[in-house]
Amino acid sequence: MTLLLKPITRLSLFQTHFQINNNNNPRARATSVSCSWSHGAHKIVREFDPKIPIEKAITPPSSWYTDPSFYAFELDRVFYRGWQPVGYTEQIQEPRDFFSGRLGNVEFVVCREDNGKIAAFHNVCRHHASLLVTGSGKTSCFTCPYHGWTYGLNGELRKATRISGIEDFSINDFGLVPIKVATWGPFVLLNMDNEILQKDNIDTDNVASEWLGSSSELFSLNGVDTTLTYVCRREYIIECNWKVFCDNYLDGGYHVPFAHKGLASGLSLDSYTTSIFEKVSIQSAEGGSKEKEDDRLGSKAFYAFIYPNFMINRYGPWMDTNLAIPLGPRKCLVVFDYFVEASFKDDKAFIERSLADSEKVQMEDIRLCEGVQKGIESPAYSTGRYAPNVEKAMHHFHCLLYDNLIN
Repeated sequence: MTLLLKPITRLSLFQTHFQINNNNNPRARATSVSCSWSHGAHKIVREFDPKIPIEKAITPPSSWYTDPSFYAFELDRVFYRGWQPVGYTEQIQEPRDFFSGRLGNVEFVVCREDNGKIAAFHNVCRHHASLLVTGSGKTSCFTCPYHGWTYGLNGELRKATRISGIEDFSINDFGLVPIKVATWGPFVLLNMDNEILQKDNIDTDNVASEWLGSSSELFSLNGVDTTLTYVCRREYIIECNWKVFCDNYLDGGYHVPFAHKGLASGLSLDSYTTSIFEKVSIQSAEGGSKEKEDDRLGSKAFYAFIYPNFMINRYGPWMDTNLAIPLGPRKCLVVFDYFVEASFKDDKAFIERSLADSEKVQMEDIRLCEGVQKGIESPAYSTGRYAPNVEKAMHHFHCLLYDNLIN
Protein backbone atom coordinates (compact mmCIF):
# COMPACT_ATOMS: atom_id res chain seq x y z
CA MET A 1 0.00 0.00 0.00
CA THR A 2 1.02 3.61 -0.44
CA LEU A 3 -0.47 6.60 1.22
CA LEU A 4 -0.55 8.80 -1.85
CA LEU A 5 -0.44 7.73 -5.46
CA LYS A 6 -1.56 10.90 -7.20
CA PRO A 7 1.02 13.49 -8.35
CA ILE A 8 1.01 17.01 -6.94
CA THR A 9 2.29 19.80 -9.15
CA ARG A 10 1.84 22.87 -6.95
CA LEU A 11 5.09 24.47 -5.74
CA SER A 12 5.36 25.57 -2.13
CA LEU A 13 7.95 26.63 0.39
CA PHE A 14 9.44 23.19 0.84
CA GLN A 15 10.14 22.79 -2.86
CA THR A 16 11.33 26.32 -3.65
CA HIS A 17 13.45 26.90 -0.55
CA PHE A 18 14.76 23.43 0.29
CA GLN A 19 18.32 23.64 1.58
CA ILE A 20 20.73 21.11 3.03
CA ASN A 21 23.47 22.31 5.34
CA ASN A 22 26.49 20.35 6.52
CA ASN A 23 24.35 18.64 9.15
CA ASN A 24 21.82 17.38 6.56
CA ASN A 25 19.22 19.75 7.98
CA PRO A 26 16.27 20.23 5.62
CA ARG A 27 14.28 22.78 7.59
CA ALA A 28 15.78 26.06 6.46
CA ARG A 29 12.76 28.25 6.11
CA ALA A 30 13.72 31.25 8.26
CA THR A 31 14.79 33.39 5.32
CA SER A 32 11.88 32.41 3.09
CA VAL A 33 8.80 32.67 5.28
CA SER A 34 9.00 36.47 5.17
CA CYS A 35 8.22 36.57 1.45
CA SER A 36 5.21 38.41 0.03
CA TRP A 37 2.78 35.50 0.08
CA SER A 38 3.46 35.03 3.79
CA HIS A 39 2.57 38.66 4.48
CA GLY A 40 -0.65 38.32 2.50
CA ALA A 41 -1.55 35.07 4.24
CA HIS A 42 -1.04 36.63 7.68
CA LYS A 43 -3.54 39.32 6.74
CA ILE A 44 -6.08 36.66 5.73
CA VAL A 45 -5.54 34.73 8.96
CA ARG A 46 -6.45 37.79 11.04
CA GLU A 47 -9.85 38.03 9.37
CA PHE A 48 -10.95 35.34 11.84
CA ASP A 49 -11.09 36.13 15.56
CA PRO A 50 -10.86 33.06 17.83
CA LYS A 51 -11.51 35.14 20.95
CA ILE A 52 -15.13 35.77 20.02
CA PRO A 53 -17.36 33.12 21.67
CA ILE A 54 -19.04 30.70 19.34
CA GLU A 55 -22.47 32.25 19.95
CA LYS A 56 -21.26 35.49 18.35
CA ALA A 57 -18.42 34.19 16.19
CA ILE A 58 -18.18 34.49 12.43
CA THR A 59 -16.57 31.63 10.50
CA PRO A 60 -13.22 32.06 8.72
CA PRO A 61 -13.52 33.96 5.44
CA SER A 62 -13.84 32.23 2.10
CA SER A 63 -10.22 33.17 1.32
CA TRP A 64 -9.07 30.53 3.84
CA TYR A 65 -10.49 28.00 1.37
CA THR A 66 -9.54 29.55 -1.96
CA ASP A 67 -6.42 31.74 -1.77
CA PRO A 68 -3.23 30.15 -3.22
CA SER A 69 -0.91 32.12 -0.91
CA PHE A 70 -2.90 30.99 2.12
CA TYR A 71 -2.64 27.38 0.95
CA ALA A 72 1.16 27.59 0.62
CA PHE A 73 1.37 29.26 4.03
CA GLU A 74 -0.68 26.60 5.81
CA LEU A 75 1.35 23.79 4.26
CA ASP A 76 4.40 25.20 6.01
CA ARG A 77 2.78 26.21 9.28
CA VAL A 78 0.32 23.33 9.72
CA PHE A 79 1.61 20.27 7.88
CA TYR A 80 5.38 20.66 8.08
CA ARG A 81 5.23 20.97 11.86
CA GLY A 82 3.97 18.53 14.48
CA TRP A 83 3.18 14.84 14.18
CA GLN A 84 1.35 13.78 11.03
CA PRO A 85 -0.16 10.30 10.54
CA VAL A 86 1.02 8.77 7.26
CA GLY A 87 0.41 5.02 7.53
CA TYR A 88 0.09 1.92 9.70
CA THR A 89 2.49 -0.40 11.45
CA GLU A 90 0.96 -3.27 9.48
CA GLN A 91 2.54 -1.79 6.34
CA ILE A 92 6.02 -2.29 7.82
CA GLN A 93 5.51 -5.41 9.92
CA GLU A 94 8.71 -7.16 8.84
CA PRO A 95 12.32 -6.07 8.27
CA ARG A 96 12.87 -4.57 4.79
CA ASP A 97 9.19 -3.59 4.41
CA PHE A 98 8.66 -0.02 3.19
CA PHE A 99 5.95 2.34 2.02
CA SER A 100 6.19 5.77 0.42
CA GLY A 101 3.92 8.77 0.18
CA ARG A 102 3.64 12.50 -0.25
CA LEU A 103 2.44 15.31 2.00
CA GLY A 104 2.34 18.71 0.35
CA ASN A 105 5.62 18.76 -1.54
CA VAL A 106 7.40 16.38 0.79
CA GLU A 107 8.10 12.95 -0.68
CA PHE A 108 8.82 10.42 2.07
CA VAL A 109 9.64 6.77 2.55
CA VAL A 110 9.16 4.79 5.75
CA CYS A 111 10.91 1.45 6.25
CA ARG A 112 11.82 -1.16 8.83
CA GLU A 113 15.54 -1.84 9.03
CA ASP A 114 17.03 -5.31 9.39
CA ASN A 115 17.43 -4.69 13.13
CA GLY A 116 13.70 -3.97 13.46
CA LYS A 117 14.06 -0.20 13.84
CA ILE A 118 11.60 1.99 11.94
CA ALA A 119 13.19 4.78 9.90
CA ALA A 120 11.90 7.53 7.62
CA PHE A 121 13.59 9.71 5.03
CA HIS A 122 12.89 12.19 2.29
CA ASN A 123 12.37 9.97 -0.74
CA VAL A 124 14.82 11.99 -2.82
CA CYS A 125 18.22 10.96 -4.18
CA ARG A 126 20.99 13.33 -3.08
CA HIS A 127 22.57 13.23 -6.56
CA HIS A 128 20.00 14.79 -8.90
CA ALA A 129 16.75 14.63 -6.88
CA SER A 130 15.12 11.58 -8.47
CA LEU A 131 12.51 9.79 -6.41
CA LEU A 132 13.99 6.56 -5.12
CA VAL A 133 10.89 4.39 -4.74
CA THR A 134 7.16 4.44 -5.37
CA GLY A 135 4.38 2.54 -3.69
CA SER A 136 5.29 -0.06 -1.11
CA GLY A 137 7.08 -3.37 -0.95
CA LYS A 138 10.18 -5.08 0.34
CA THR A 139 13.81 -4.16 -0.34
CA SER A 140 17.29 -4.53 1.12
CA CYS A 141 18.35 -1.06 -0.06
CA PHE A 142 17.13 1.98 -1.98
CA THR A 143 18.71 2.21 -5.44
CA CYS A 144 18.05 5.33 -7.46
CA PRO A 145 16.47 4.41 -10.82
CA TYR A 146 18.17 7.40 -12.45
CA HIS A 147 21.93 6.91 -11.89
CA GLY A 148 22.15 3.96 -9.53
CA TRP A 149 23.18 5.69 -6.31
CA THR A 150 22.38 3.21 -3.55
CA TYR A 151 21.37 3.83 0.06
CA GLY A 152 20.99 1.48 3.00
CA LEU A 153 17.72 1.25 4.93
CA ASN A 154 19.45 3.37 7.57
CA GLY A 155 19.82 6.17 5.00
CA GLU A 156 23.60 5.88 4.52
CA LEU A 157 24.94 6.27 1.01
CA ARG A 158 26.49 2.91 0.11
CA LYS A 159 27.46 3.51 -3.51
CA ALA A 160 27.80 6.52 -5.78
CA THR A 161 28.38 5.36 -9.34
CA ARG A 162 30.87 6.83 -11.82
CA ILE A 163 32.07 9.76 -9.69
CA SER A 164 35.81 9.40 -10.35
CA GLY A 165 37.41 12.83 -10.46
CA ILE A 166 34.87 14.44 -8.12
CA GLU A 167 36.41 16.78 -5.54
CA ASP A 168 35.32 17.94 -2.08
CA PHE A 169 32.95 15.03 -1.77
CA SER A 170 32.45 12.77 1.24
CA ILE A 171 30.12 9.81 0.99
CA ASN A 172 29.22 10.34 4.67
CA ASP A 173 27.73 13.75 3.88
CA PHE A 174 25.34 12.48 1.22
CA GLY A 175 23.05 10.10 3.05
CA LEU A 176 19.27 10.42 2.76
CA VAL A 177 17.77 13.34 4.66
CA PRO A 178 16.02 11.88 7.71
CA ILE A 179 12.52 12.55 9.01
CA LYS A 180 11.54 11.85 12.59
CA VAL A 181 9.20 8.85 12.83
CA ALA A 182 7.19 7.43 15.71
CA THR A 183 4.30 5.03 16.24
CA TRP A 184 1.24 5.18 18.45
CA GLY A 185 -1.11 2.21 18.49
CA PRO A 186 -1.46 1.07 14.86
CA PHE A 187 -0.44 4.46 13.42
CA VAL A 188 2.87 5.59 11.91
CA LEU A 189 3.57 9.30 12.44
CA LEU A 190 6.11 11.67 10.86
CA ASN A 191 7.37 15.01 12.12
CA MET A 192 9.29 17.28 9.76
CA ASP A 193 9.98 20.04 12.25
CA ASN A 194 13.68 20.85 12.53
CA GLU A 195 13.63 21.02 16.34
CA ILE A 196 12.31 17.48 16.68
CA LEU A 197 14.89 16.29 14.12
CA GLN A 198 17.71 17.11 16.52
CA LYS A 199 16.42 14.69 19.17
CA ASP A 200 18.00 11.24 19.15
CA ASN A 201 15.17 9.36 20.84
CA ILE A 202 11.44 9.89 20.62
CA ASP A 203 9.47 8.80 23.66
CA THR A 204 6.11 7.21 22.84
CA ASP A 205 4.45 8.85 25.85
CA ASN A 206 5.66 12.25 24.68
CA VAL A 207 4.33 11.59 21.18
CA ALA A 208 0.95 10.59 22.59
CA SER A 209 0.91 13.69 24.77
CA GLU A 210 1.78 16.01 21.90
CA TRP A 211 -0.50 14.36 19.33
CA LEU A 212 -3.50 13.40 21.45
CA GLY A 213 -3.08 15.40 24.65
CA SER A 214 -5.26 14.40 27.59
CA SER A 215 -7.59 12.42 25.30
CA SER A 216 -5.07 9.62 24.58
CA GLU A 217 -6.55 7.16 27.08
CA LEU A 218 -10.00 7.50 25.55
CA PHE A 219 -8.78 6.03 22.28
CA SER A 220 -7.58 2.84 23.96
CA LEU A 221 -10.76 2.62 26.02
CA ASN A 222 -12.82 2.83 22.82
CA GLY A 223 -10.98 0.04 21.02
CA VAL A 224 -8.49 2.02 18.93
CA ASP A 225 -5.54 -0.35 19.21
CA THR A 226 -3.31 -2.84 17.41
CA THR A 227 -5.66 -5.84 17.84
CA LEU A 228 -7.74 -4.86 14.82
CA THR A 229 -7.26 -6.55 11.44
CA TYR A 230 -6.60 -4.39 8.41
CA VAL A 231 -9.18 -4.78 5.62
CA CYS A 232 -8.48 -2.39 2.74
CA ARG A 233 -7.90 1.16 1.53
CA ARG A 234 -10.00 3.45 -0.63
CA GLU A 235 -8.99 6.87 -1.94
CA TYR A 236 -11.18 9.76 -3.06
CA ILE A 237 -10.04 12.87 -4.93
CA ILE A 238 -12.49 15.60 -3.97
CA GLU A 239 -12.81 19.00 -5.65
CA CYS A 240 -12.75 20.97 -2.43
CA ASN A 241 -10.29 22.50 0.01
CA TRP A 242 -9.18 19.97 2.63
CA LYS A 243 -10.76 22.08 5.38
CA VAL A 244 -14.20 21.78 3.76
CA PHE A 245 -14.01 18.02 4.29
CA CYS A 246 -12.93 18.52 7.91
CA ASP A 247 -15.66 21.07 8.56
CA ASN A 248 -18.23 18.62 7.25
CA TYR A 249 -16.94 15.99 9.68
CA LEU A 250 -17.01 18.42 12.59
CA ASP A 251 -20.57 19.74 12.44
CA GLY A 252 -21.76 17.52 15.29
CA GLY A 253 -24.01 15.38 13.12
CA TYR A 254 -25.87 18.51 11.96
CA HIS A 255 -26.00 17.33 8.34
CA VAL A 256 -26.62 13.63 9.04
CA PRO A 257 -30.48 13.58 9.04
CA PHE A 258 -30.56 15.66 5.86
CA ALA A 259 -27.77 14.10 3.81
CA HIS A 260 -27.29 10.58 5.24
CA LYS A 261 -30.75 9.16 5.84
CA GLY A 262 -29.47 5.58 5.88
CA LEU A 263 -26.79 6.40 8.45
CA ALA A 264 -29.24 8.47 10.48
CA SER A 265 -31.54 5.47 10.86
CA GLY A 266 -28.73 3.58 12.63
CA LEU A 267 -27.89 6.34 15.11
CA SER A 268 -29.74 7.95 17.99
CA LEU A 269 -29.04 11.55 16.96
CA ASP A 270 -30.57 12.93 20.16
CA SER A 271 -27.70 11.27 22.06
CA TYR A 272 -25.01 13.07 20.03
CA THR A 273 -22.34 14.65 22.27
CA THR A 274 -19.11 16.54 21.57
CA SER A 275 -16.08 16.70 23.86
CA ILE A 276 -13.20 19.11 23.24
CA PHE A 277 -9.57 18.44 24.17
CA GLU A 278 -6.29 20.21 23.37
CA LYS A 279 -5.96 19.16 19.71
CA VAL A 280 -8.71 16.56 19.60
CA SER A 281 -12.49 16.63 19.46
CA ILE A 282 -14.60 13.55 20.04
CA GLN A 283 -18.17 13.18 18.87
CA SER A 284 -20.17 10.19 20.03
CA ALA A 285 -23.69 8.85 19.63
CA GLU A 286 -25.65 5.82 20.70
CA GLY A 287 -26.37 3.26 18.00
CA GLY A 288 -29.89 2.62 16.87
CA SER A 289 -29.83 -1.17 17.19
CA LYS A 290 -28.14 -2.63 20.26
CA GLU A 291 -29.59 -6.08 19.69
CA LYS A 292 -27.87 -6.77 16.36
CA GLU A 293 -24.34 -7.96 17.06
CA ASP A 294 -23.37 -7.87 13.40
CA ASP A 295 -24.72 -4.38 12.84
CA ARG A 296 -21.94 -2.17 11.48
CA LEU A 297 -22.65 0.69 13.86
CA GLY A 298 -23.13 -1.40 16.99
CA SER A 299 -24.37 0.16 20.23
CA LYS A 300 -22.14 3.25 20.16
CA ALA A 301 -20.31 5.33 17.58
CA PHE A 302 -17.03 7.08 18.45
CA TYR A 303 -15.88 9.79 16.02
CA ALA A 304 -12.52 11.38 16.83
CA PHE A 305 -10.88 14.26 14.99
CA ILE A 306 -7.14 14.73 15.55
CA TYR A 307 -5.87 18.10 14.42
CA PRO A 308 -5.18 18.99 11.71
CA ASN A 309 -6.60 16.38 9.28
CA PHE A 310 -7.03 12.87 10.74
CA MET A 311 -10.31 11.20 11.68
CA ILE A 312 -10.88 7.91 13.50
CA ASN A 313 -14.32 6.29 13.43
CA ARG A 314 -14.89 3.34 15.77
CA TYR A 315 -18.26 1.63 15.90
CA GLY A 316 -19.41 -1.93 16.44
CA PRO A 317 -16.65 -4.32 15.28
CA TRP A 318 -15.53 -1.79 12.67
CA MET A 319 -13.02 1.05 12.47
CA ASP A 320 -12.17 3.33 9.60
CA THR A 321 -9.76 6.24 9.45
CA ASN A 322 -9.95 9.24 7.14
CA LEU A 323 -6.91 11.32 6.23
CA ALA A 324 -7.58 14.58 4.33
CA ILE A 325 -4.46 15.45 2.32
CA PRO A 326 -4.33 18.88 0.65
CA LEU A 327 -3.62 18.82 -3.09
CA GLY A 328 -4.22 22.51 -3.74
CA PRO A 329 -6.50 25.36 -2.70
CA ARG A 330 -9.56 23.60 -4.08
CA LYS A 331 -8.62 19.92 -4.19
CA CYS A 332 -7.82 17.22 -1.65
CA LEU A 333 -7.26 13.50 -1.43
CA VAL A 334 -9.12 11.67 1.32
CA VAL A 335 -7.64 8.29 2.22
CA PHE A 336 -9.94 5.78 3.94
CA ASP A 337 -8.44 2.75 5.69
CA TYR A 338 -10.72 0.06 7.09
CA PHE A 339 -10.18 -2.29 10.03
CA VAL A 340 -12.29 -4.95 11.71
CA GLU A 341 -12.16 -6.90 14.93
CA ALA A 342 -10.41 -10.26 14.57
CA SER A 343 -13.60 -12.27 15.09
CA PHE A 344 -15.12 -10.67 11.96
CA LYS A 345 -12.09 -10.83 9.65
CA ASP A 346 -13.38 -13.90 7.79
CA ASP A 347 -17.00 -12.69 7.57
CA LYS A 348 -16.89 -11.61 3.93
CA ALA A 349 -20.60 -10.81 3.77
CA PHE A 350 -20.36 -8.44 6.74
CA ILE A 351 -17.23 -6.76 5.35
CA GLU A 352 -18.71 -6.29 1.88
CA ARG A 353 -21.95 -4.93 3.33
CA SER A 354 -20.06 -2.55 5.61
CA LEU A 355 -17.87 -1.29 2.78
CA ALA A 356 -20.94 -0.72 0.60
CA ASP A 357 -22.65 1.24 3.40
CA SER A 358 -19.51 3.32 3.90
CA GLU A 359 -19.16 3.98 0.17
CA LYS A 360 -22.73 5.32 0.05
CA VAL A 361 -21.99 7.77 2.88
CA GLN A 362 -18.75 8.90 1.20
CA MET A 363 -20.50 9.61 -2.10
CA GLU A 364 -23.09 11.68 -0.22
CA ASP A 365 -20.35 13.61 1.58
CA ILE A 366 -18.40 14.22 -1.63
CA ARG A 367 -21.45 15.81 -3.24
CA LEU A 368 -21.90 18.02 -0.18
CA CYS A 369 -18.25 19.08 0.01
CA GLU A 370 -17.91 19.86 -3.67
CA GLY A 371 -21.13 21.87 -3.52
CA VAL A 372 -19.84 23.83 -0.54
CA GLN A 373 -16.55 24.60 -2.33
CA LYS A 374 -18.46 26.01 -5.30
CA GLY A 375 -20.56 28.10 -2.92
CA ILE A 376 -17.47 29.39 -1.09
CA GLU A 377 -16.07 30.59 -4.41
CA SER A 378 -19.28 32.46 -5.21
CA PRO A 379 -19.25 36.27 -4.77
CA ALA A 380 -22.42 35.84 -2.73
CA TYR A 381 -20.49 34.26 0.18
CA SER A 382 -17.80 35.68 2.41
CA THR A 383 -18.32 34.35 5.94
CA GLY A 384 -20.92 32.31 7.80
CA ARG A 385 -22.05 31.58 11.36
CA TYR A 386 -21.89 28.62 13.74
CA ALA A 387 -24.77 26.62 15.21
CA PRO A 388 -23.49 26.85 18.83
CA ASN A 389 -25.06 23.67 20.17
CA VAL A 390 -23.69 21.35 17.50
CA GLU A 391 -20.70 22.98 15.76
CA LYS A 392 -18.37 23.34 18.76
CA ALA A 393 -15.81 20.94 17.24
CA MET A 394 -15.72 22.93 14.00
CA HIS A 395 -15.13 26.18 15.90
CA HIS A 396 -12.37 24.48 17.90
CA PHE A 397 -10.72 23.36 14.63
CA HIS A 398 -10.75 26.90 13.27
CA CYS A 399 -9.28 28.29 16.50
CA LEU A 400 -6.45 25.72 16.38
CA LEU A 401 -5.72 26.68 12.79
CA TYR A 402 -5.58 30.33 13.73
CA ASP A 403 -3.12 29.65 16.54
CA ASN A 404 -0.98 27.51 14.24
CA LEU A 405 -0.94 30.08 11.46
CA ILE A 406 -0.48 33.27 13.46
CA ASN A 407 2.43 32.05 15.63
